[in-house]
Order: sequence, then C-alpha cells, then structure tokens
Amino acid sequence: QVQLAESGGGLVQAGGSLRLSCAASGRAFSSYFMGWFRQAPGKEREHVAAIGRSPDSTYYADSVKGRFIISRDNAKNTIYLQMNNLKPEDTAVYYCALMTAPHVGGNWGQGTQVTVSS
Repeated sequence: QVQLAESGGGLVQAGGSLRLSCAASGRAFSSYFMGWFRQAPGKEREHVAAIGRSPDSTYYADSVKGRFIISRDNAKNTIYLQMNNLKPEDTAVYYCALMTAPHVGGNWGQGTQVTVSS
C-alpha cells in the first residue's frame, strides 16, 4: 500500500508562488503515474496535473496550464507542484494521488491547504 504525504501549502498573495511536495512510500515509486488534485469548498475535486514514468510525460488542466509545473525526483520518492502566478481561484486543499486511470486518483494523502488572497 502506497502512502502519500503532502506539504508546502500556505497563505500567499495573488501573483505569488508556492511549491508543494508529496513524499511517497514504496520501492516501486519510479513506476508510478502520479498526480495532483484540488478541492475548493463546495466544489468537486479537480484533477490539475499528472506525471508519468518519464518526466516529460505530463498533463495539466486548462485552468493551471502555463502557471503550474509538476515534476518528480525518483531518488527521493517525491513529486512536486510548482505553482506560479497564483490566483484567488486556486484556493483549495491540494492532494497528491497515485493515478489509477486517466484523471482518476487513489491512495490519497491528507491534503495541504493553499490559500491565495487578492
């Protein structure tokens, strides 16, 4: 069972940046497809980014394309989400997940809160 733990959330002003981290357990991390999701109050969970076994294999939702960058460090069993030019509408709890199917995640972490003030 893969366990995930997110960190790096916080409060930032609009236009600012944050980098989220997700540490994973398990010896087969390099073979995992990983992703980031977010859920704002009263809204459904949204898939924002994913990364395949190759660091060049990435997906971004239109809402974050050009502003967010997903990456991975297999030596550290960690994925990252660099978030730039943050907007108030990016405010949400961000979760990393093991991708079990396109746009479908599992083995959820506990989430990390990101709040963007205007």
